[in-house]
Amino acid sequence: MFAPGEDVARLTFYGLYALQHRGQESAGIATNDGTNEFSLRTGMGLVAQVFDEEDLAQLRGHIAIGHTRYSTAGGSVICNAQPIIVRDRETGTQIALAHNGNLTNAEILREDLEAQGVQFESTADSELIAHLLALAPAGTWEERFHYVMRRIEGAYTLVIMTQDTLFAVRDPMGVRPLCIGQVDSGWIAASESCALEHLNVPLHREVAPGEVIQVDASGMRSFFPVAPARKRAACTFEFTYFARPDSKFLGQLIYPAREEMGAQLAREYPVDADIVIGVPDTAIPAAIGYATESGIRFREGLIKNRYVGRTFIQPDQRIRDAGVSLKFNALADVLRGKRVVLVDDSIVRGTTTPRVISLLRKAGATEVHMRITTPPISSPCFFGVDMATKWELIAANKSVEEIRQHIGADTLGFLSLEGLIRSTGQTDAELCNACFTGRYPIDVQMQMDRLDMVPGRARELAAAVSLDRAGGP
Repeated sequence: MFAPGEDVARLTFYGLYALQHRGQESAGIATNDGTNEFSLRTGMGLVAQVFDEEDLAQLRGHIAIGHTRYSTAGGSVICNAQPIIVRDRETGTQIALAHNGNLTNAEILREDLEAQGVQFESTADSELIAHLLALAPAGTWEERFHYVMRRIEGAYTLVIMTQDTLFAVRDPMGVRPLCIGQVDSGWIAASESCALEHLNVPLHREVAPGEVIQVDASGMRSFFPVAPARKRAACTFEFTYFARPDSKFLGQLIYPAREEMGAQLAREYPVDADIVIGVPDTAIPAAIGYATESGIRFREGLIKNRYVGRTFIQPDQRIRDAGVSLKFNALADVLRGKRVVLVDDSIVRGTTTPRVISLLRKAGATEVHMRITTPPISSPCFFGVDMATKWELIAANKSVEEIRQHIGADTLGFLSLEGLIRSTGQTDAELCNACFTGRYPIDVQMQMDRLDMVPGRARELAAAVSLDRAGGP
């Protein structure tokens, strides 16, 4: 946020609060009042746990950037909390950065920077970007970003703060969302438009793939430092799971897209049943869409404990297991004696779904027909979604029938890729569907080979170190 005269730290805090669903492990805010010394507060935990009134009072200035983060196993440590602050080697001025996404050439970049004498304070690939920007040859900001964006590969949206300027950057493939809004005295950039709405800031537009937004005392301008990517690759998982339903992505409100996924599921996998329920919260719109299309009554059959976070993005499997048991309660009076269509957004590791189906059966459901708004997820993500390794993905190791038996459903239907793409209102050429197809928008063979060479648990640990993910700026 760049907004002279505004309490930017407090507004950034509320913006992060709206983005809490994108990461639950750590949070941070950096501010700048025009001097060369930034104020920074980071900590482990939820946004409301990291900051108090005293913190916000000390975070003074007219520019602020904030971040809420999740990572793979092993990456959830305080040194990886963002924003990250580094110093420009030439001028000594500070640069603060927050990153959402994942670099696919992080290992090569780290080796190169270490050879140049750079000392790293974290294991996050985000710090690589900050150091590259600090080491970029002196010149215009267009030249600096040209230097950096030619060297980094993968998915990244960035918010960057200097002594007098705010930057918002989106990678040329446009994998992760980023949008901007205008306030009376400046501009705000955020991972999702819902953060702007919570601040009563109208959405101006989405940041274009490959675009750099620059905001300073003279206003807002933008430039494109590198050539357009050969392929756009917006993450389909944003539509199905990650983004809030009241956010817009690629010009499409998420809520009706999820409703259409449910309707398409009803066309592809009809079944005789008494009620349709959704797994709260992301699958509720899809369940409503399934019920509307099928004519089967929609009911709330699962109540979610709102104080338990997203088990999918918890960093440790034991925490995921415990979280599932605390997360849902079944409504026996709604479910008893009923044939149930249960709609959910995905089956990734197969941790949550069997427990949910068991809850429904214990509550008296006579049949449970599972419907999923994505195709089977059979390949890992190297662009910022925590799908760790192929060996953890249930669809990479079991057939649909074997998954049905594993989760304990009477029937199981996954939405077709064609149906999913149609529901988003996009085309296949605009989306990254690699987790369903194994076809990546850029070469990730080095990462795939490294995972193939590392056996057992060591493979997971190697993935955790080399494929550290960040949450949303």
